[in-house]
Amino acid sequence: MHRRGVGAGAIAKKKLAEAKYKERGTVLAEDQIVQMSKQLETFKTHLEEFASKHKQEIRKSAQFRVQFQDMCATIGVDPLASGKGFWSEMLGVGDFYYELGVQIIEVCLALKHRNGGLITLEELHQRVLKGRGKFAQDVSQDDLIRAIKKLKAMGNGFGMIPVGGTYLVQSVPAELNMDHTVVLQLAEKKGFVTVSEIKTSLKWETERTCHVLDDLLKEGLAWLDGQAAGEPQYWLPALFSELCSRDVTPEEASEMVP
Repeated sequence: MHRRGVGAGAIAKKKLAEAKYKERGTVLAEDQIVQMSKQLETFKTHLEEFASKHKQEIRKSAQFRVQFQDMCATIGVDPLASGKGFWSEMLGVGDFYYELGVQIIEVCLALKHRNGGLITLEELHQRVLKGRGKFAQDVSQDDLIRAIKKLKAMGNGFGMIPVGGTYLVQSVPAELNMDHTVVLQLAEKKGFVTVSEIKTSLKWETERTCHVLDDLLKEGLAWLDGQAAGEPQYWLPALFSELCSRDVTPEEASEMVP
């Protein structure tokens, strides 16, 4: 006996059912998108009302400002994205971070001759606070990070290098690759490194080690103490607090070496 084939009517019925399921699925997806859009718009409205009500706290309190920025991030709102519009006019946050960015640039330029364009986030924070005076708005390290990210987007050499539990702020357009970053991290605790220390800790060959250190010297990011006991030491002034706190020469620095 021959098995009967599926009839044309059954095939057409099956295709019709599939089309209806697909259409229904599309409608449901569109309904969900509409509902989510409405919820997002409602949340934005409430966020604007919150910002309007608490704008003084947002402008004056660094901690409050961090919490507000986190609230904005949950719905993809960036109060710093534009210098115009509701957020800038309501809160003045655009002007705040613009002014903070200018202060960051001023501090970094003033110290460039000493640290080669690298400074710890902690020292930058202290110097910015000192420059703003006692009666200015409070500024947190989170504020600095947000302002630096905006400076970085301008393509003027600013960036942040993770070192330990903090950051080194880079204010020069030097090309620092992963090798340079690893050496900076290695120098974090003492403020300096040696060729043998790098070779032992990182398992590098002499050529690779010297190449990285020569780059740091050339960019002014490291100072060489050729009179150190044992072997030459490569000091990173950005990590050496005494060098960052007062004007000293490389000769004076070598005298500080224990």
